[in-house]
Amino acid sequence: MSVLATGIGSMPGGDVLANEADNARSYAEAVRVVLGEVPDFAHVPELPGRGAGATMTGRGLAVMSGLGADLQPAGWRLTDHSGVDHRRARSLLAQDLDAFEEQAQGFTGVLKSQVAGPWTLAATVEKPRGDKVLADHGARRELSQALAEGLVDHVADLRRRVPGASGIVVQVDEPALPAVLAAQVPTASGWGKHRAVHPPEASAALEVVLAAIAGAGATPIVHSCAPGFPIALVRGAGARGVSVDLDMLDASSYDALADAIESGERVLLGAVPSLRPSSPLSDKHVVEKVLRLLDMLGLEPTDNVVITPACGLAGARHWAREALALAAGAARALHG
Repeated sequence: MSVLATGIGSMPGGDVLANEADNARSYAEAVRVVLGEVPDFAHVPELPGRGAGATMTGRGLAVMSGLGADLQPAGWRLTDHSGVDHRRARSLLAQDLDAFEEQAQGFTGVLKSQVAGPWTLAATVEKPRGDKVLADHGARRELSQALAEGLVDHVADLRRRVPGASGIVVQVDEPALPAVLAAQVPTASGWGKHRAVHPPEASAALEVVLAAIAGAGATPIVHSCAPGFPIALVRGAGARGVSVDLDMLDASSYDALADAIESGERVLLGAVPSLRPSSPLSDKHVVEKVLRLLDMLGLEPTDNVVITPACGLAGARHWAREALALAAGAARALHG
């Protein structure tokens, strides 16, 4: 069966002020939507509306192994031992996987899970004594290794929970990577910027994480919906696919994107708006947008081209289901 459409990760629902039972129901509904609309390439939903432990950063810290963290007024910070918020984030991840496992009985498609990448975590998490992990070479290395070790266990857990999945994809989310490379990440004071990380070092940290995913038997892909996504760099670091927002692509990305498609790697094209557009949108409009890009690249549609929303759908409370349905409908029309 061809894999044609999927979601990026986040979905609407949940509330930091809601009780646990209400948030559990919200999560179960998100799983039903995903399995119903994109059943051939389903993703484990993320509901960041439930609070810090459910955000991209909270989820990434929940997956990592061997390092502790806690939530401070300024955000997440690494610690010697896991604090109560870190333990809650891990517990929430386990509960979500329980809920997904329950509804995914008999699932035989491709299963995708998402995790914040090492550079996005380094740019958003603080060291024990303050300032970002990004400022400390040793802390950056430890964080990458802890994430890699945790992902090996995470992939094994996914395989145990959903044994019928035809394959497992781990999407490494790196929205901060372009800013890290361009010295655009603010320091703790807000008065300066962290030094740029040079491409070889950026690649090395990604290699550790992507190699761990591949070694665990899953397919590592890298996603970013930020401008300046360095597709060639992440592919050189071991990504076996990329996920991009079509509206954020520029000419400097075209050759690397074309190479990925021609190489048969999974290429997720974000062609459906992540918020409801002001004008009605049809499958035909989405297909035309994808075909324009492929024509510009001199390529024809292939089965490794997957249609997705442009980015996460956390803010699309009345649009998320329709956005996934549009992605699936456009993919059928594209490959029909």
